[in-house]
Amino acid sequence: MSEQYKKAGVDIEAGYEAVDRMETHVKRTMRKEVIGGLGGFGAAFDLSGLNMKAPVLVSGTDGVGTKLKLAIDHNRHNTIGIDAVAMCVNDILTTGAEPLYFLDYIAVNKVIPEMVAGIVDGVSEGCVQAGCALIGGETAEMGEMYGKGEYDIAGFAVGAVEKTAYIDGSDVKAGDRIIGLPSSGIHSNGYSLVRKLLLDNAVDVNKDLDGRPIIDQLLEPTRIYVKSVRSLMEKVDVKAMSHITGGGFIENIPRTLPDHLGADIEAGGIEVPRIISWLMELGNIDPQEAYNVFNMGIGFIIAVDEADVEAAVRALEDAGEAPEVIGTVTEESGLRIHGR
Repeated sequence: MSEQYKKAGVDIEAGYEAVDRMETHVKRTMRKEVIGGLGGFGAAFDLSGLNMKAPVLVSGTDGVGTKLKLAIDHNRHNTIGIDAVAMCVNDILTTGAEPLYFLDYIAVNKVIPEMVAGIVDGVSEGCVQAGCALIGGETAEMGEMYGKGEYDIAGFAVGAVEKTAYIDGSDVKAGDRIIGLPSSGIHSNGYSLVRKLLLDNAVDVNKDLDGRPIIDQLLEPTRIYVKSVRSLMEKVDVKAMSHITGGGFIENIPRTLPDHLGADIEAGGIEVPRIISWLMELGNIDPQEAYNVFNMGIGFIIAVDEADVEAAVRALEDAGEAPEVIGTVTEESGLRIHGR
């Protein structure tokens, strides 16, 4: 069956098996608003079930960069999907939106059903952590585009927020405080530099760093902040948020502030993950560059009124976070990082 197509490099039967293996993972993510099931030509979501008067849809798409190369090289496929979800849902969360659904695109050299199912297992875990439904996707077998064992993954998320509750940073004022939420490590940015450092220094990533294999720390999935931040938003007026991704502190914190304002960040109290400090030592990386590449231990930031800081910290702690008040919004534009 489909022998000519198979000779051309596409195994339809393997694709069918991969879809069958995905179904258990997809079912974990379902929400009541999802219409239909996996396998249709289009995925549907009923917005009328959200109980919003004027919902604004917020969308985001992203991949996981060259972190994927490490996952492929070391045959670790079951967490990279969490990264794909995290990169999308954390972005749309900055507007106050609740992530509703997610779609993935996986392009492979050859469909290996257990590998594809492992990737989707990670995607579904990310969706469960974010509370969104995995309602569709695409797996494309393209042997002429990818080398043996290679693949790429990208995601697309849609969320919704009441129009009156949309967060765009316009209410931020000087004196507001900035709260940071810890990262789980490198997350999904800076891996071109990471891989160069590993190669240049002939690092055996299977060796331990402070009692844990380096490869495990390098592939630690990106944290998903949706549930804790949405819990916070029920109790405190959140003025602005930023996902600390590509560009690190230096690019991403100013993105959340009005152009005429800036921020002073006290870095001395931030715990930099050991994997990041080790990489800085390995490559003799200047702190200025590190803060422009890595998250330096803070994966997400939230700006609140100074009067709300204590309540915000308590709410985040109640949601299982370990928040740190790391800075203050200033009348002077630009970002200043002290104590690094």
